[in-house]
Amino acid sequence: MVEKVKNKSIGNKLKELAARAGLDGFLLSLLGLIMLAYFWPDLGKSDGPLPLEFISTYGVALIFFFYGLRLSPEKLRAGLSNWHLHVLIQVTTFILFPGLILAAKALWPTQPAATIWLGAFYLAALPSTVSSSVVMVSIAAGNLPAAIFNASISSLLGVFVTPLWMGWYLQASTGDFEFGPIFAKLTLQVILPVALGIGLHRRFGYFAENHRKKLRLFDQTIILIIVFNSFCESFARQLFRDFSTTDILVLGFWLAFLFFLVMALVYLFGRALNLNRENQITALFCGSKKSLVHGTVMSKVLFPDAAMAGLVLLPIMIYHALQLIFASILAQRMAKVPSYE
Repeated sequence: MVEKVKNKSIGNKLKELAARAGLDGFLLSLLGLIMLAYFWPDLGKSDGPLPLEFISTYGVALIFFFYGLRLSPEKLRAGLSNWHLHVLIQVTTFILFPGLILAAKALWPTQPAATIWLGAFYLAALPSTVSSSVVMVSIAAGNLPAAIFNASISSLLGVFVTPLWMGWYLQASTGDFEFGPIFAKLTLQVILPVALGIGLHRRFGYFAENHRKKLRLFDQTIILIIVFNSFCESFARQLFRDFSTTDILVLGFWLAFLFFLVMALVYLFGRALNLNRENQITALFCGSKKSLVHGTVMSKVLFPDAAMAGLVLLPIMIYHALQLIFASILAQRMAKVPSYE
């Protein structure tokens, strides 16, 4: 009996430590599925025994439909007053991030490093997260309504801005990127479901709010399916054969550097704009985060080749893990300090 209590106590402590570090069941599931894809790639290939391609295609549309269903036009209009904070966050998300990665392009001149750089640029073009940004701002005692507003606006803008960034770069670099078919697919799988969801918000918005946890679980399930399918294709074609463990660690180092660089720049811009502590916290967490949900589901549209998508998704998943860990630590430290200025 004593042994069981002791083991339970150790288990609770490990869970608490993992939660403080930002390691949750979803992140661990991601890592587990990547390992499964490495050892059994044939299981999750597009022509494999599982209908992952079919499930993920319709799952993407449902994710964006339910996202639109949760968007309240009234709340979005009410949040427009704090415009200087909103501009700082959105400019950081959609202009500063891509600009920094474009400036670093010369450091990744040859294949396969150039493909990883493309993944980093795709990461930079993505919108901010919704749930984790709001949670971190709440923990750090920031401006929670502004966080909700900016995370929602960022996700909505990302539906349009991310494809425009990627289409511009791919067209400029390869010359054979056809945006027409991609835009048509984007419209069917992303834009129309979001618009339909927003249009039905008044009638069914309560359903999405009441089942928020279940819908989040659905989102995560579709993401896991897309990631597993992409990495199975990548491992089956041996696209990672030229990457060593050291390469992955170096990539992780540069992505961590990117996170703290953006944090530092947002802090300086916030000081220049005379943001108060609550708004500064909101700018820091909403401006430095990137959405794995949008990155994963939109990769199905922008990168139809699942094997290619596996390579492109690698920086996003590493950054996702790092931002959860670093943001969790910073939010808890800020919560304990009356002022960090």
